[in-house]
Amino acid sequence: MPLSEDEQRILRQIEEQLQRDPNFARDLAPEHRGSRRSLFVAAAGTVVAVAVCVLLLAVSPYLAFVAFVLAMFGVVRAERHVRSLSEEAIKQVSALRRQRPGSGSPR
Repeated sequence: MPLSEDEQRILRQIEEQLQRDPNFARDLAPEHRGSRRSLFVAAAGTVVAVAVCVLLLAVSPYLAFVAFVLAMFGVVRAERHVRSLSEEAIKQVSALRRQRPGSGSPR
C-alpha cells in the first residue's frame, strides 16, 4: 500500500532532521531516569529485607529465603538506579566539556 501525501511529507521531514542532527534518534527514544529518592528507597528496602532474612532464619528457612530473594531484588533495583544516575552525570560532564572548547586535558 503506497504512502499518502502526508505520510511522505512526514517521512521526508524525519529524514531531513536525521541528516541535520545525529542525536535526533536518541532524543526520540524514551529515557529511563533514576532518581536519588528511588535509589534511597531501593537501598533501604534491601537493608530491611536482609535484616528480616536474618531474623527469619530462626523461624523458617523458607521464609528467610523469600526475604533473601526480596533483598536481591532490591540490590538489582538500586544498581539500575545508580547506573542511570551515573549515565546522566556523564552526559552532563560531556556537555559541559563541549561548551568549553579550550578546556581539554593537559598534555
